[in-house]
Amino acid sequence: MDDLTQLRVNIADHVATLTMDSPPVNALTRTLNDELTLALDRISEMDEVRVVVLTGAGKCFCAGADLKGRAEVIKTAGDLPAHSRRTRECFHAIRECAKPVIAALNGAALGSGLAMAASSDILVASEKAVLGLPEVDVGLLGGCRHAMRLFSHSRLRRMMLTGYRVSGEELYRLGIVEACTTPEGLMSAALDLAATIASKSPVSTRMGKHTLNVIEDMSLRDGYRYEQDMTAIIAKTDDAKEAQTAFREKRVPVFIGR
Repeated sequence: MDDLTQLRVNIADHVATLTMDSPPVNALTRTLNDELTLALDRISEMDEVRVVVLTGAGKCFCAGADLKGRAEVIKTAGDLPAHSRRTRECFHAIRECAKPVIAALNGAALGSGLAMAASSDILVASEKAVLGLPEVDVGLLGGCRHAMRLFSHSRLRRMMLTGYRVSGEELYRLGIVEACTTPEGLMSAALDLAATIASKSPVSTRMGKHTLNVIEDMSLRDGYRYEQDMTAIIAKTDDAKEAQTAFREKRVPVFIGR
């Protein structure tokens, strides 16, 4: 993906590492927004990628919307709805990526950055990481609905109304992230988790993520019925048969993604 300018992509061992690189704070510029959407859409159809790790270069994961560049994007009638639509689709591209996405929170993830984290499948954090909704201080809103997937009623409203930022250690205590590491250990922890996912059947992980997305807003009865139906479909795949054969033969399965 040599055509990207604010997003670095590295693919190795079935893992695509996406590093946002929009100095100084990885604000969500129009360019970064569009490049993230494009890269994730491409990765959805790349058989060599089974899992994604999303992180930021420098001290921030993503410090939120690009307020400085906002005037260049929104000039005439229709620009604001178009801008809002592009932003929404960037977050949906993370959630709807066919491959599981691990957010490695290296630093502040604020506003749009929090929405990216909440749209990911699994979160790991550095001790330097914080999640926050600072828009109250600049007369805006942003990311609250995504944050509802992570935080309780009271905590979310405290964050939105006061600008309170939740540290990496507190995120771990609350069970929102899977690990809180040293800054130096963050990517190792994220890549170890990615390697575990990449070792599983890509059919199962892909269809499993899709199923979780679909049933998230369903009732218990409808959601479990859908999950049962998807299980029946997965069970007919070559990978499922290989997994069961390998289990009986006490060996490591060899998955082909079908």
